[in-house]
Amino acid sequence: MPPPPVPTARPGPGRPAEPVDPARVRTLPPHFAWADHRLRDRLQDLALEEIALLFFLHLAADKTGCSFWADSTLAKRLGLKEGDVIQARYALLSRGFIAYRYPLYQILPLEDAPR
Repeated sequence: MPPPPVPTARPGPGRPAEPVDPARVRTLPPHFAWADHRLRDRLQDLALEEIALLFFLHLAADKTGCSFWADSTLAKRLGLKEGDVIQARYALLSRGFIAYRYPLYQILPLEDAPR
């Protein structure tokens, strides 16, 4: 399957970001309150840096789960080292919590995240 086309226009006011994985855009479940409540059952599987990054991305995401952040900015906002942010991102990617294409993060539906 060929890779999806790269968007030519940068998102901004009135122009939402195109999701990294359009086939897996999250929908808000009825019990949604900024973050999916089912995350409570998954937190013990994550390192504190991973929880911090995931929660921040939930707070920053648009309706498709997307947001743009540089590693250095995330590190400053979270009080982490850049290397910790990168390591947390790789862990969240490998566990299926997020998709990433520099500098775009996308929160994925929780049911897509393997246990």
